[in-house]
Amino acid sequence: MNRSKLIRFRHGACLPLTDLPRLDFATFRESLFEEVATHARVASFFGHPTDEGLDLYAILVHDWQGELALLRTQVTGSFTSLTPNCPQLHLFERELAEQYGVRPEGHPWLKPVRFHTPWIDAADIWGRDPRQHPIPGDMDFYRVEGEEVHEVAVGPVHAGVIEPGHFRFQCHGEEVMHLEISLGFQHRGIEQMLIGGPHPAGIYQLEAAGGDTTIGHTIAYSQLLESLADCEAPLRAYAIRAIALELERLANHVGDIGALAGDVGFLPTASFCGRLRGDYLNLTADLCGSRFGRGLIRPNGVLFDLNTTEVEKMLQRLAVLEPETRGAIELCFDSPSVLARFEGTGPISTDDAEALGLVGVAARACGLIRDARLHHPFGPWEEGFNTPVIETSGDVSARGNVRRREIYASHELLRDALKRLPTGPVSAPLAPLAADSLAVSLCEGWRGEVVHAAITDKAGKIARYKIVDPSFHNWSGLAMVLRGRQISDFPLCNKSFNLSYCGFDL
Repeated sequence: MNRSKLIRFRHGACLPLTDLPRLDFATFRESLFEEVATHARVASFFGHPTDEGLDLYAILVHDWQGELALLRTQVTGSFTSLTPNCPQLHLFERELAEQYGVRPEGHPWLKPVRFHTPWIDAADIWGRDPRQHPIPGDMDFYRVEGEEVHEVAVGPVHAGVIEPGHFRFQCHGEEVMHLEISLGFQHRGIEQMLIGGPHPAGIYQLEAAGGDTTIGHTIAYSQLLESLADCEAPLRAYAIRAIALELERLANHVGDIGALAGDVGFLPTASFCGRLRGDYLNLTADLCGSRFGRGLIRPNGVLFDLNTTEVEKMLQRLAVLEPETRGAIELCFDSPSVLARFEGTGPISTDDAEALGLVGVAARACGLIRDARLHHPFGPWEEGFNTPVIETSGDVSARGNVRRREIYASHELLRDALKRLPTGPVSAPLAPLAADSLAVSLCEGWRGEVVHAAITDKAGKIARYKIVDPSFHNWSGLAMVLRGRQISDFPLCNKSFNLSYCGFDL
């Protein structure tokens, strides 16, 4: 491959569109496959319509080099599917077909993703009536036939107070042969709402993109605008963002371990962690007035500061919470009955995790060292975050243990960040965005890597905004771990991933 055609850049760079070569599709395809073969992974893959056709952008990540790579090509009508050679692209290609009416020829299972009409004046490739809004879940499902084979459909309405999603199991007796997951019930069109911005409503829309990942998504959005405006937030703002991010991680990891304990009937930890999760959420509320961090992060800064008294109060509260949290968690992981259900349940191999492009907790539980705080840091992490938590068994136990150990690591990171808060302002003016440019932003949310990308027009307004929540990569991992397992393992496996429906649906 001619490496001069591959644009390499660092997280936070702003790239003029005129500097991005438009490759012919054959070269684009070959280059992408070569990069993935050398352990690059696809962080984002999206389209942007032009007068001549549809530009395709592939954002690849070389973690250990701390670099991103960009490839661009143009297609019209259809293109040869890349999914058979690169499985992590399967949802991205289905997304392109739904959004722009282009057909990835040879895609192994081409179906809608979020069930909406095309974004441009193009025919729906599934022939759905353009006068009616598509019905979520209205599609063909993979079916297995034979003696003692049966189908189990779960959702979108569930027994618990949870988000809507449909799960279709093909079973032989109690054994799951195949699980297919259909989402899109909460599609709100957030990416389309952001076009023409930045506008005042944009940050509020991003705060709700994935409700339990408010901090992760608003940091990614703010970093993206700062890159396009060639601005840097004050150091103190970076530090407060990092504090909020770790508090979000703590609240959700503690809640997840409590939920895992509840799924196997270990009520002491389930009860303790329910209360402790509330305590961590309350620390975020002490910081900004919202338990989920809404109203805190803004482009080029934060809206709330911490004075000396508030810092000391937070340190004191963390000092009380840490041993309480450790006691509740270790009680669970020291219980033979719990370990008997966790260990060996829902495993996924390192090779499969890499092929599917898993990120975050799910990837690190399989031995993949993927953490944006390590490879693509911002603020305090630029000074040397070197504590990624890795497990290797890839099962429920590993996913639980990654959370358990990250809880302890987050306490250390929080203590250090609070004690070393830099002085100075917490916000600065944001300059106008660069015209005809592209930028990419990465943030390690509590589930995994949050990726935002934007393209501006000649007036410096957002012409295309692309969001990739970690759940977009990881739902395929959940489907994979159920193969060959008892259907009764599904609730525990599902909780061990604990993926976002609305973060996927956008």
